[in-house]
Amino acid sequence: MFFLRSVHRHPEFREGMRSMAGVVPGIAAWGLMTGVAMVKSGMSVPESLAMTLLVYAGSSQLAAIPLIIAGAPAWVIWATGFCVNLRFVVFSLHLRDYLMHMPRWRRMVNGFLTADMSYAMFTRRFPAPATDAEGRAAQESYLAGNYFSTWTGWTGASLLGVALGNLIPSTWGLGFAGVLCLVGILCSLANTPLRVLAAVVSGAAAVIAYALPLKLNIVAAIAVAVLACFWLEGRLPAKAEREQAA
Repeated sequence: MFFLRSVHRHPEFREGMRSMAGVVPGIAAWGLMTGVAMVKSGMSVPESLAMTLLVYAGSSQLAAIPLIIAGAPAWVIWATGFCVNLRFVVFSLHLRDYLMHMPRWRRMVNGFLTADMSYAMFTRRFPAPATDAEGRAAQESYLAGNYFSTWTGWTGASLLGVALGNLIPSTWGLGFAGVLCLVGILCSLANTPLRVLAAVVSGAAAVIAYALPLKLNIVAAIAVAVLACFWLEGRLPAKAEREQAA
């Protein structure tokens, strides 16, 4: 309880909330349409509520809903959700140095609540992990403020979508607002040539591999972009050293 109070009272917690204020409406719109999609697909209200509160992954939910309704085997549903959410493995590897000083339960809480937007805003605000206690407290408080806003916006809107159900037509296309938020964050983060290249390569690979089943084109896009950037990152310093020596 002391930990929760200290995080909540830290100035960076409010700063984290403020930094997410501009994207929460898009996240809420996406959550609203996900809630509506669950009810319209035939899931019961208790099932929709359980998925909203326990899964907390919009793209994975939308990928799994048709499989659940179609009566697909459990392993197919799990595999689909796993593949769609593989990007969080990359996020976790990057955040490892930021969070490893914490007890396991705190790492689990931070990991569960950190979504795409939270990760993007946090790493832009703190490019490198802090090495002192005060800096670590500030970083954790900022991250908590970030995901408090996104979790509240997403979960509240998704529960509202479940409650309203068939009253909201899917033709409104509100879910696309969440995609626009992601594009905006992507553009703000693509501030180096290597990051721009990663975005272009991953986008092209995702389109080329679109026909793969179980959303594996996303996994393929991540793998291709990571490998390409690792290869280039290893060659660029060597090239710069050769030019300096010449």
